[in-house]
Amino acid sequence: MGEEANCNVAMESAGPKENGHTTGGAAAEAKAAAAWAEIAVTDAAAVPKPPPPPAAVAVDPRLQGISDAIRVVPHFPKQGIMFNDITPLLLRPGVFKDAVDIFVERYRGMAIAAVAGIEARGFIFGPAIALAIGAKFIPLRKPKKLPGEVISETYVLEYGTDCLQMHVGAIEPGERVLIVDDLVATGGTLCAAIRLLEVFSPFAHSQHAILLACNSEALDCAL
Repeated sequence: MGEEANCNVAMESAGPKENGHTTGGAAAEAKAAAAWAEIAVTDAAAVPKPPPPPAAVAVDPRLQGISDAIRVVPHFPKQGIMFNDITPLLLRPGVFKDAVDIFVERYRGMAIAAVAGIEARGFIFGPAIALAIGAKFIPLRKPKKLPGEVISETYVLEYGTDCLQMHVGAIEPGERVLIVDDLVATGGTLCAAIRLLEVFSPFAHSQHAILLACNSEALDCAL
């Protein structure tokens, strides 16, 4: 009886047929379509939307030119060393300027009191950066190159040991110093420079290298 009653209800709701068609069929179809549309909207709202794609990180177009201008010389100065040579960069004035400008843009207005350049290639970039940001330049030199009273710091290289020296009084207590070199290999030279400068200033700990400018996150290796 239950099944028959259901069938009767279904038949009655469909209405009588005329010429093989159900009367009121268009209205019933429209009502059903509206119901399905409402279900589809509800289901779609229940499904979480995927997160938007991450925004593209803008890469400074100058970085590629700097990278292309640096050549790798294998087995120099000894077997097994891959030496990054910046001299081709220096022969291209536009790229040389780009390398300096990237650092100037980064550090201008950051209260940098001094730029310390590590011998010898830190002497190429350091003075230009110092002049542009209005800071003094401090040469960090190899032993027996600076006259007068100096302090020293020994460090380990990929291929031996070396020492950096600085004039006593070149930096005042509390001054903020930017240390510039041309590359980071083991990091020993930069660490020695930091230790040398920290004797007089605890803020002498921002260090960067030109080769790091070839990376889009280049200028973020401050210790």
